[in-house]
Amino acid sequence: MSPSGLSSGSTDITSLLMRWRAGDSQAFDSASAIVYPELRRIAGAYLRRERAGHTLQPTALVNEAFLRLAAAGNLRFDSRKHFFALAAQLMRQILVDHARSIKADKRGGGAAKLPLDAVRDYQPQFADQFLMVHDALDQLHKLNPRKAQIIELRYFGGLTLEEIAEFFEISIATAHREQRLAEAWLTAKLSE
Repeated sequence: MSPSGLSSGSTDITSLLMRWRAGDSQAFDSASAIVYPELRRIAGAYLRRERAGHTLQPTALVNEAFLRLAAAGNLRFDSRKHFFALAAQLMRQILVDHARSIKADKRGGGAAKLPLDAVRDYQPQFADQFLMVHDALDQLHKLNPRKAQIIELRYFGGLTLEEIAEFFEISIATAHREQRLAEAWLTAKLSE
């Protein structure tokens, strides 16, 4: 598998994903074996600084994403790239759900401001801020879906700018510019 996980074997994985979407459970097993290490890498990068002993480990995050993918029979993905984008989105939603449950458990006030970079290092004590980032990202998605996806893939999916440029079939400079614009918009929104 290439370091990006997006290029090598994309024809094989794409055909397996298509067969899985059509209901072939054996294709799901084969596709899982191929994509699991890449999803584990993404989840590991996302949660690498999580405190030891926390219940939400990268493996649990990937497993929960797989459970949601398997349970949702109506998901559509047209390629390996689309699958990884969907998986990153599911991982973000799992973390949002986790943050909401922590917030419901703790119901505390006085939330401190959290820089956008801190979403990479999600920790339960920042559940309120994480949810604020989630809401702002949803608003950005309504205004500019590609910029929101760039942030999602970069911060939640752990993709590099090169991988994002490949995903959207744009130049690295364009990906970088759009990331910076999206970060600026999100930072302004979060400071309101």
